[in-house]
Amino acid sequence: MATNGPKPLVICGPSGTGKSTLLTRLLADYPSSFGFSVSHTTRLPREGEIDGVHYHFTTVKDMKEDINEGKFIEWATFGGNMYGTSKKAVDVVRDCGKVT
Repeated sequence: MATNGPKPLVICGPSGTGKSTLLTRLLADYPSSFGFSVSHTTRLPREGEIDGVHYHFTTVKDMKEDINEGKFIEWATFGGNMYGTSKKAVDVVRDCGKVT
């Protein structure tokens, strides 16, 4: 993972605590300071979702390989699908000088 640029900001909490509301507000009010790292998932895209915008859609095989190679900061299985944040996705935002 890159050592340049701002440190990532992790927003976490149970469903309904306002994570998405806070993130939407930060991105709207401070677009030059905050960015969004696009997560990976093994689930199929839903209608209207765009690869690389809403998620990086991938296969279980590829995601497991990347996890084993240390390419993910975090990952979990939920509802039978894998989700995770890759180091590369965070670096893309950090390389623009934004907090991810």
